[in-house]
Amino acid sequence: MAQDDRLPALNALRAFEAAGRHLSFTRAADELNVTPGAISQQIRQLEEFAGAPLFRRTGRQVLLTDAGQAALPLLTNAFEQMAEAVHHMKAPARRDRLMISSAPSFAAKWLAHRLDRFQEEHPEAEVWVSADLAITDFNSTDIDLAIRYGKGVYDGLRVEKVLSESVLPVCSPELMEGPHPIHKPEDLAHHVLLHDEGPETDPSCPDWKSWLAARGVTSVDTSRGPHFSQSALVVEAAAAGRGVALAKHAIAAADLERGRLVAPFADGSADIDFAYWIVWPKWRTPSKLARAFIQWLKSQAQAQEVTGV
Repeated sequence: MAQDDRLPALNALRAFEAAGRHLSFTRAADELNVTPGAISQQIRQLEEFAGAPLFRRTGRQVLLTDAGQAALPLLTNAFEQMAEAVHHMKAPARRDRLMISSAPSFAAKWLAHRLDRFQEEHPEAEVWVSADLAITDFNSTDIDLAIRYGKGVYDGLRVEKVLSESVLPVCSPELMEGPHPIHKPEDLAHHVLLHDEGPETDPSCPDWKSWLAARGVTSVDTSRGPHFSQSALVVEAAAAGRGVALAKHAIAAADLERGRLVAPFADGSADIDFAYWIVWPKWRTPSKLARAFIQWLKSQAQAQEVTGV
């Protein structure tokens, strides 16, 4: 290789690409799991190699120079292509395996209930589901696709909406047939309220206090009742007759369909901002099996939005 064709250290290029993408040495350090000082050192070495500055430092802010702006998209594309190449190296050993990451309650109460239908259509597929709230690192795991609950804004990922979400009161049929049947929101004063305090919630999701206030009900003490750390646990407690839950529709849908739960109020549903999204890296072309799963997942979600279960 000629002297002018030498390449700088790969770690220096990765540090520059991450810092240039974030315009922050600190965020680049977090992404690469190193210190900001290490990022600064790598970039200084790269600037010495290039013979030109790549960043302009203005106080605590960093901006790309013209040379840095020209190099960044080429490097980003190069790293994406390398990641895809590594993915293809692994692919033959797991040709018919599909690794899915999903938020735990969605995996347990929505996805698991339907996976047999996908397996019937694709008997050759070996589907693995990892129930995890952690953000998926597609570079260091074998995860093909992830289902996430949020606003659908995920850097570096392709995103397709799967299912909108809402909340509604649910309870067991036995509770409806007891001494205090539920016909109107005020009737909740006679029942235990079950509270969802899990991490799969968002600021737009109403709690019992705001749900009842929106209906002009002030006679119910919303501070009482047990609290649960996962949405699926709230639904299970309601199905067991422990009280009335303000549940996410997607999480309660299977139990509503089977009759383990009923929705006492026809107009009790409240839409929320967060939804379920399927995501995968921009640098990766989904396999044929992954594409089939994406289409199947969306068709299942569409069917629920039409039928309600």
